Amino acid sequence: MTTRQHRGQSIGKGLRLSALSFAIALTIPSINIVHAQTAPDESTVVYPAAFFAQYSPVSANDMVTRIPGVSLSSSSSGRGLGSGGDLLIDGKRLAGKDNSASTQLTRIAADQVERIELIRGSSGTLDVRGAAQVVNVVLKDAGRRSSVSVEVSADRHHDGKYDPGATLSYGGQAGDLSYLFSILADPKYNNTDRTEYSYAPDLSLNEIVTEESTRDQKAYEFSTNLGYEFERDRIQLNALYKDDAHPVYLDRQIATPGVSLPTFERELTDKDIYNWEIGGTHEHTFADNSRFQFLFVVNDETDDSVRERFRLGSNGEDKNLYLESNKRTRERIGQGTYSWRLSDTQDMQLGLERAQTILDTSLFYGTATANGVASPMYGGLVPVRSASNPGSTVEEMRYEGFAVHNWALNDRMTLESTLLYENSTITQTGVVDRSRDFEFIRPKLDYRFDVTDNLQFRALVERRVSQLSFESFTATTNDDDVDKETTAGNPDLSQEKELYYETTLEYRLPDDGGVLTSRFFYRDIDDVIGKVNISSDPNKPVSATGNLGNGQRYGIYLDASTRLSFLGLPDAVLTTSVNLFDSYVYDPILGEDRRFNSRGNTSIGFRHDVTSLGLNYGFTLSSDIDGGQMDVDVDTIERDASEPSLSLYISKVAFNNITFRLESNNTLNSDSCYERLRYNGLSGYGTLREIEDSCTRGSGRKVALKIRTTF
Repeated sequence: MTTRQHRGQSIGKGLRLSALSFAIALTIPSINIVHAQTAPDESTVVYPAAFFAQYSPVSANDMVTRIPGVSLSSSSSGRGLGSGGDLLIDGKRLAGKDNSASTQLTRIAADQVERIELIRGSSGTLDVRGAAQVVNVVLKDAGRRSSVSVEVSADRHHDGKYDPGATLSYGGQAGDLSYLFSILADPKYNNTDRTEYSYAPDLSLNEIVTEESTRDQKAYEFSTNLGYEFERDRIQLNALYKDDAHPVYLDRQIATPGVSLPTFERELTDKDIYNWEIGGTHEHTFADNSRFQFLFVVNDETDDSVRERFRLGSNGEDKNLYLESNKRTRERIGQGTYSWRLSDTQDMQLGLERAQTILDTSLFYGTATANGVASPMYGGLVPVRSASNPGSTVEEMRYEGFAVHNWALNDRMTLESTLLYENSTITQTGVVDRSRDFEFIRPKLDYRFDVTDNLQFRALVERRVSQLSFESFTATTNDDDVDKETTAGNPDLSQEKELYYETTLEYRLPDDGGVLTSRFFYRDIDDVIGKVNISSDPNKPVSATGNLGNGQRYGIYLDASTRLSFLGLPDAVLTTSVNLFDSYVYDPILGEDRRFNSRGNTSIGFRHDVTSLGLNYGFTLSSDIDGGQMDVDVDTIERDASEPSLSLYISKVAFNNITFRLESNNTLNSDSCYERLRYNGLSGYGTLREIEDSCTRGSGRKVALKIRTTF
């Protein structure tokens, strides 16, 4: 049996297992005690702090993860703030991106939490909108409280490397002042092995490439969140600084059949990455309970790297590649909103956002084989002028005006209507000097119907416009293909525009027994982004990120999270998901339709809290559904395949409320593989030149011990 056949069977087994688990979950009866309370509006489920006490949580995140069917998004993405999100702290939104509310959950001590609300309905009183459900972490208002949370960790990697880390958080309340300070040393060491077999079109072996890459990385971060309550005003200030600088070492061996000695190369990439962010909020409540809120975020991120490659020979080593990439991104965002009640059943919000984003880039590409004069700016090598970029700046000035109307049609139905107008100017200076203006109107309708107290139907129709990656405008380094050191920019790139349709049916099992959800979506997309041909010489294909044309994507998410009360295990939760997608777009490089997104993924998870012993354990098994999708470039076609991934953990509370947690990541030592076809000429019409079959063993097995406590 070949490796790929084995991977296919493993993935098939994972899919069948997850589908079977989902089917079982649909038929499980709920025989459970009451764990949560229903709020007066019937669409909000309230979990008091007393409910979580049996699990001995250390942080607010430990509490949220005990709620079936809850999956929070990560930190903010994209430019600007918008109005989306799914997490509130004390009913308020945190004005931050890297320093987002979701990252604060692990830093807020559990003993500071009064209750957690799971808001399933749509309401004009929420600071965030658009999420299927919103988690609101309500903190105690005790006048004066404080606590210190400490976590120390040690990771042991498959190559024997030990990597320590630590987090220290201090938070509390002093009268009307609330505060949270956190210092973090996050271990991110990684060691990977890659083996690539290269074949000629007749499947004869060309060469074998083996690589070992080591990322010696530890991120250091400081963050703070301060808040002050007045009679009718609330002020909040957030700040973050992060240093993520690290080197990456790579050793490569190239063996060629018929050649007695292999070729040895080494690469050193020195990455200088750091960023800071300051955000704030001022909210004023008027006498008629209408509200004005102003949020701002200012951040600055530097991401510089220098990559050098050396070939080892009998007389030492010779440098043959120098790639220096410098990037600095700055954002200045301000947003104001005014919200008021129109009637007992209707409310309104008007808002305006101004966001300025600036990207400064430069690229210096030198080789030992180019023609010309060597330069110290290019590592002592000869510049490759076609890809070098001494400096380029891309700036976007964007304004968003939005109106949101929320209408409680009756006791069980709500309709939220949003109309957003976006006006932006993107200016590029440097090698290319040009300016483009954009205008978009983006309406949205969000309808929710509580069929019963446990069953909710949701329908969403929305006009969406993607945000462009500024890095696609300029030449950048290519770290995915060693045969292509750089990627060309495209100053003519346009946004993807789409009509998005979604329906959701969510059933919460009685007595907090779990959640069953099915969600179907359909996307009609204009200007799908992919690779386009910009070659001036047919014999030297060159590509850039561009717009392919119109495409469609659709799929279904099936999720089940249920307590195993029927087995006498009310504190054991089984979570399964089966996500199936399909898509198509006409690819001008291939001259035919192709899929442009993944086919889906599956997962099954289990968690069991043995409350009498202060013990919990569990696992997560996940797998992508491979096949059918391919990444098409001007002279290559690549298909990915990955093996199922398994993580395990066991946690014990002991020694005066100290939690010991042992984790095993990538327990199956799974590989991530791809097959790349290289062509002479365009990949859609040229002749096959080479077949690459490559597998990377991620970071191998990693065992981590974490010790946490609060005092």
